Amino acid sequence: MLPIAYGVLVSNMVSDVPNSRVLATIARNGSGEFVEKRSRFLCTLRRVETMDEAQNFVAEMRQLHWDARHHCTAIILGPDGHTQRSNDDGEPAGTAGAPMLAVLQAAKVSDVAAVVTRWFGGVLLGTGGLVRAYSHAVQVALENVGTLKRQYMQVVTLEVAASEVGKVENVLRQWLDQHHGTLGGVDYGERALLRAHIPPPELEKFMQWCQQFGITDIAHGDAIISDLR
Repeated sequence: MLPIAYGVLVSNMVSDVPNSRVLATIARNGSGEFVEKRSRFLCTLRRVETMDEAQNFVAEMRQLHWDARHHCTAIILGPDGHTQRSNDDGEPAGTAGAPMLAVLQAAKVSDVAAVVTRWFGGVLLGTGGLVRAYSHAVQVALENVGTLKRQYMQVVTLEVAASEVGKVENVLRQWLDQHHGTLGGVDYGERALLRAHIPPPELEKFMQWCQQFGITDIAHGDAIISDLR
């Protein structure tokens, strides 16, 4: 057993992790494009957390591709995708933004904004053709960037004597690797604070692990959403 002089932040170990499911998100920012009857469709995907970020992204795409005729959008935000917006940007109603949004919904992703930029090629695609084209553009981009699962994690803080932090950090990282947790960060000082992100099903095991080193109470903060890589 590792000899450790611990100081602990006292609180009741009760998980405050929500019961609701967390949607996946895109694994990275990226794009995909194709040409349909001389019209070029470019879908750009970006991970965003707020509507302001999404709107700034849309404005950025408009400025970057100023010579395009349409910049249609679909946005899903929130752990459960509760905020959703779409815009046809001059295309016939329901032929662009809504089909784009439907593709994101089918992929079960959130915290993502999609902009499909269209350069008109001179050939009308018709209502059905537009729906298929805008849907396909988002599908191509999603295939290129991939998706990333996420889940709620309980934040648990350990306070450790500075002389022991190196040893503690090493064994903590090993435990977290074995139990699908992550080390959120370490604040160094006279006493170091180590923030562990613990999957809710592993919380009891983590308490038992801590008790092996003389920890009887630990502090937990708000639940966070963590990527699973």
